[in-house]
Amino acid sequence: MYGDLGRWLRNSAFDVVCLQEVTSTPGVTGWTTFADGERTLPQRASLLADVRALLPHHQPLFVTSDSGPVLDADGRRHRQAFGLGTFVADHVMIIGARASYVHGTFTEHDEWPRDDRPRAAVALRLVEPGSRRAVTVVHLHGLRDRRGKADTPARRAQAERIAHLVDAVREPDDLVVVCGDLNLLPDSPTFARLAATGLVDLVGTADTRTSRYPKPVRNASYLLVSDPAAVRRFDILTEPEVSDHRALVLEV
Repeated sequence: MYGDLGRWLRNSAFDVVCLQEVTSTPGVTGWTTFADGERTLPQRASLLADVRALLPHHQPLFVTSDSGPVLDADGRRHRQAFGLGTFVADHVMIIGARASYVHGTFTEHDEWPRDDRPRAAVALRLVEPGSRRAVTVVHLHGLRDRRGKADTPARRAQAERIAHLVDAVREPDDLVVVCGDLNLLPDSPTFARLAATGLVDLVGTADTRTSRYPKPVRNASYLLVSDPAAVRRFDILTEPEVSDHRALVLEV
């Protein structure tokens, strides 16, 4: 769905764009083929470079969670980095940054595994000129498990790591935003753990999937804030469809 995503981003005016499943394959452009033994999918060779071209007035930050092989159109094998892309408008100042793993650690795969892949999280402290309050933005792609989204020991450990990252980066007066494809159900103990660190989930049981996702469980993406009174608007977009996830758009 890169064409749909590209048109939407190019015509939008977001200060911060948080994308999961971002790819980077040095020296390769266009499309590659990804396979993990369960699925074979077309995949952009360098979504990082694609979005950088779409958002020339944003500062890009890419953090790799893991890497593995992909094939180009001629069947040649290349090593692709996979992770998180954060794009911050030039007028917004980055005054703090930290990345850490919420599951596993960086791995170079000989072949992509179907499960138990490492997961990174990125935390940025941001401030606009003249603003008295910084915003700490944390985003991540939560652990995927083929058995489903029910709570597991690995997901409980992930919740602890998310909370520790938030506490390590934010300052006392910050507005904190945590977002991403958490791969959780709404009743996950993760939300109680994050509530204990002062975060309120805005999504709840809402459907965060688009028509491109055929499975019955419609919960995946979430967005949490430390100060709901600072939220001017929050939308779970049904249109346009730019992914198999609905985009989450927050104005504070």
